[in-house]
Amino acid sequence: MPGLLNADTSSSSRQELLDLQDYTPDGDTGLDSQSHSPIGSAPRSPSSLGADVSAHVFTGATSFQGQFCELGPAQCGNSPMEQDSDQLCGWGSLRPKAIQVFNTPRWVLFFLSVASFLQGLIINGLINTVVTSIERRFDLSSSQTGLIVSSYDIAACVCLAFASYFGGNGHKPRWLGWGIMIMGLGSLVFALPHFTTPAYQVSSVEVSDLCSGANSSLCEGKGRGGLSRYSLVFMLSQFLHGIGATPLYTLGVTYLDQNVHCSAAPVYIGIFYTAATVGPAVGYLVGGYFLNIFTEIHIKADVTPDNPLWVGGWWIGFLGGGALSLLVAIPILGYPRELPGSQETAAIRVSEAHQGKEGSHASTSDPQFGKTLRDMPRCVLLLLKNPTFLFLCLAGASDANLIAAMSTFGPKILESQFSLSASKAAAIFGSLVVPAGGGGTFLGGYIVQRCDLRCRGIIRFCAVCCSLSLLSAFVFFVHCPDVSMAGVTAPYGIQQMDSDLGEASWGSLTSTSAPANSSSLDERLLAQCNSNCSCDRLFNPVCGADHRMYFSPCYAGCTSINLTSEGQVYSNCSCVVANSSHERLALAGRCSTACPYMPLFLTVFFFCILFTFLTSIPAITATLRCVTEKQKSFALGIQWILVRTLGAIPGPIIFGSMVDRSCLLWQDKCGEQGSCFVYKNTDMSRFTLIAGIIYKILATILFLLASLVYRAPPDSPRSSCESTTDPGTADLSCKTPPADGVIVNRHARDD
Repeated sequence: MPGLLNADTSSSSRQELLDLQDYTPDGDTGLDSQSHSPIGSAPRSPSSLGADVSAHVFTGATSFQGQFCELGPAQCGNSPMEQDSDQLCGWGSLRPKAIQVFNTPRWVLFFLSVASFLQGLIINGLINTVVTSIERRFDLSSSQTGLIVSSYDIAACVCLAFASYFGGNGHKPRWLGWGIMIMGLGSLVFALPHFTTPAYQVSSVEVSDLCSGANSSLCEGKGRGGLSRYSLVFMLSQFLHGIGATPLYTLGVTYLDQNVHCSAAPVYIGIFYTAATVGPAVGYLVGGYFLNIFTEIHIKADVTPDNPLWVGGWWIGFLGGGALSLLVAIPILGYPRELPGSQETAAIRVSEAHQGKEGSHASTSDPQFGKTLRDMPRCVLLLLKNPTFLFLCLAGASDANLIAAMSTFGPKILESQFSLSASKAAAIFGSLVVPAGGGGTFLGGYIVQRCDLRCRGIIRFCAVCCSLSLLSAFVFFVHCPDVSMAGVTAPYGIQQMDSDLGEASWGSLTSTSAPANSSSLDERLLAQCNSNCSCDRLFNPVCGADHRMYFSPCYAGCTSINLTSEGQVYSNCSCVVANSSHERLALAGRCSTACPYMPLFLTVFFFCILFTFLTSIPAITATLRCVTEKQKSFALGIQWILVRTLGAIPGPIIFGSMVDRSCLLWQDKCGEQGSCFVYKNTDMSRFTLIAGIIYKILATILFLLASLVYRAPPDSPRSSCESTTDPGTADLSCKTPPADGVIVNRHARDD
């Protein structure tokens, strides 16, 4: 059995292997009894225990037997006391006894989970929430904010290979702690422009939404005033975010994996990623709450959050998130390179690395391999020659395309399909992600641990989940009718009164609105009833009493406004058709549509998210198992590079271009095309369905290919769910200890 040291027949007296309990400094070996045999192993023969012994036995912090060496203590490594000191937590020489209670895998999991929660909250939650606000506050274009958001992934891709390569062979907690500190610093830098710019002041009289005939163009005298240069500060902040978060999902995962029992590792990693999944959902909720507070908290605003000029407290969340990141980095920096008992855990771990034709294990078994930069190309080549690893990376990239796209455009799809407000759509989407995404992430790790799945079984489980998610993606066949919008999806209408009958009848008003594919906003929206209003091109939709939506109160021909308990009510609207049951009124906001499919859509979409996230932890577990021990951190780094480069970065761009094709009305921003105001629901559903089917079929095929090409080691056992024997007879995740109870840890650190 690997790891078992047998005595040399030519010098058996010098090569005897003894338990620590039977070794005494004066050379008296004594007799090994069954009671002293570690972990319940069978007793050894007394005839082999009588000679002088020069072998030295060294242990870790636990009573489990450690590594044997024939050399003296100076050549063999640290003394027992020194090795115990290396596994104490603390900072430098400060290692008080009171904090050693935190020196356990569970506390490591807690602090790393808090860090991953903060990363998700800040990067994937708060930033996505405040993009519109910083555009308005600092006069940024959509292309500039898009570059700001992408700066995080760019920095992460640049740093991933080096951080995972050198950090994987270094002191992982220090890499993690300093990375989280850099991430916290990036959050503070993101909030810095609020304190270095003049106070933001806006009055409700700056923009007139009423039909007055004297409105001035918003483009006249519109200057950026140099505020757009702050985009460089936001990009710097995102670079710091990307650099700091890089070690978290590579070194953090491998640090947990190497310090816990192999059968418990999927659950630990599942909890870690569950925190990362819940973070963005909480970020949406917290960010939305802060956006209801005016950005200048010491100034009373003249406008409400419904006003297009409102800028909320976008910076508050970054101050809190940055401060918490700096705090959680301190305990992580204090953890040792290896937790007590980690060497014993590694000694009984069964290797499931893919067995290549060229025997890549010979290179990685060298203790010095991977410690210098010149070994990096060889490490990359070994991973690229691992077909199982490659197919897992490509499957993850395919899933990442869809996940990144839906994370960006999911709330917009709900908003357009069911005529919801932006805040309500974000709240519903967040309420789906928390139980489905977080629950699926944790449940995936639990199933792997509960069934004790081996590498091939894990990959097949991922393929099954992908196929189930593919079936649930057909929910995008469901779509709601488009909202009736004057000049866009419906013509302007007027009331023609029959003086004799006194009854109202609908007639059409000839408008100058252009065809649906026209790019001119004025031509689309101009009609006889609002031709004398000189309306600004400011999207502020109102719902007329005729159940038709108008671009703004001005384009509805409204001349007065009243504040009621229902909100802003506009009156004397010349374009709103009146009859005996209602007047020419309009209410601020979009019109709602009577769509009965929302409960069905949300239910099936919930399971689509659940099955998608069920594969996240099993896929990572399979990645860790199909590579050798020394390549785990670097393999995760390369995987993240491929997933980001082929999935997370292009996914929103590709899906966004497909969504743009369903746009009916574009913003005309001083002669330049801006964002889309109104989408065609049928086209949006069709494009979303096409993207979902393509990505899910591709991911399923890649998982199946990974399972087919995987070659397990000869001594790799089957899972308890796959085995025909009694699963309770042995722990199939780890090795069975040898008969004499002596195990050598071949993964021990060489210092």
